[in-house]
Amino acid sequence: MTSLPYYQVIENVTQYKMRGKVAYLGNFSATSALQITYVKPYDHPSGKGYQRPVDNKRCNDFASYLSKGENALFTPILLNAESKWEFSPYDKARVAYGRLICKGQASLMDGQHRLGGIKRYTQDTNSEINVPFLAFHFLDEDEEIELFDTINTKAKGIGTSLSKYLHRYSDENSWVATELITRGDSPFHFIGTLTGKRVSGRHVTLQNLYKVLELLTKPNEISSLSKEEKLTLSLIYFNSIKEHFNTEWLNYKEYRLTHIVCLNALAIAGAEIFSFALIRQQGKFDYNLIQKCVKRLKGMQWGAEGPLKYLKGISGSRILASDILAVALHHT
Repeated sequence: MTSLPYYQVIENVTQYKMRGKVAYLGNFSATSALQITYVKPYDHPSGKGYQRPVDNKRCNDFASYLSKGENALFTPILLNAESKWEFSPYDKARVAYGRLICKGQASLMDGQHRLGGIKRYTQDTNSEINVPFLAFHFLDEDEEIELFDTINTKAKGIGTSLSKYLHRYSDENSWVATELITRGDSPFHFIGTLTGKRVSGRHVTLQNLYKVLELLTKPNEISSLSKEEKLTLSLIYFNSIKEHFNTEWLNYKEYRLTHIVCLNALAIAGAEIFSFALIRQQGKFDYNLIQKCVKRLKGMQWGAEGPLKYLKGISGSRILASDILAVALHHT
C-alpha cells in the first residue's frame, strides 16, 4: 500500500452500515480504480496477505466480455478503505449522501480479475468506464482475511488449498502443510503449490498435503504431538523417501511416487512406522528406525506403467500401504 501523491475525490457516494460496519456504495473511473486500490498477495512478507496470483486468462476473458458493450454488466468490486477514505455529506438534509476524500489506497478484497480485465479493456480501446464498488470504511487485517475466505469458499470457491493456507495460524495441520511447501529443506518445496493451482513441476497442492498429514498423524500418540514435532517427523520421513527415490520423486510423468494415491499410501504406512518407532518409556521417537524402515523400501517399483497404474482412491492407497508396511517392518 502506498500513499497517494494527491487526494482523490469520489462524488455521489452513499454511506450506510452493514452489520455495524460503516460502508460506502459508489462508482469511480477505471483510471481511479487502478490508482487508489492495491492487492495483498498471499505471500506478502507481513503474513497477512491472501490474494491468489492473477490468472491472466481470466482477466483477458473479462476484457472480452466488456467488449460486448452495454450488455456487459458486472458486480461491484469489494474494498477495505483502511480508514484512509473520509466521507463528507453534501448537506445536513442528506447526511448519507456525499463525497469520499481518498488519502490512501484501499485494499482490493474481491474483484482483482475484474479490475485486471477492465485495465486490459481500457488500454486496448483507449476508453474509460465506470467501476462500481462497495468499500468498508475499516476492517482490521484478520477481519479482511476472514471476509475474503468466507466470500470465496461459500460463493465462488477460492479452492481448499488457499483456504487451508489462510487458516495456518489456527489449524495445526494447515501450518505443518504450509511449512512443508515453503521450507527449503522440505522435499515438497519444489513440487508443492500453496494456492491449489497446479503448474508444471508443482503438482502437490496444500490440500493434498493436508490430507497426507491427516493420515500420517491419525494415531493418538501422533495426533497429540505439537505441530513442531509433527513437522519434524514429516520432514525426516519424506526426506528419507526422497533420498532413496530421488529420480522417482522428481519425475511425476514416469513415476507415481508423488501421485496422490501413493503419497496417501506412504502416509498411512508412515503412521504405523511412527507408532512402531515410538520409544514408549521415554515418549520419544527412534528416528534411525524410521529411516531404516524407509531404506528397506529401496527395491519397490514406482513406475507409472506398472501395477500402481490401477490403484485408485483411498482404497488403492490402503492396499499399497499394506505392501509398504510388509516390506518396511520386515524382520523389525
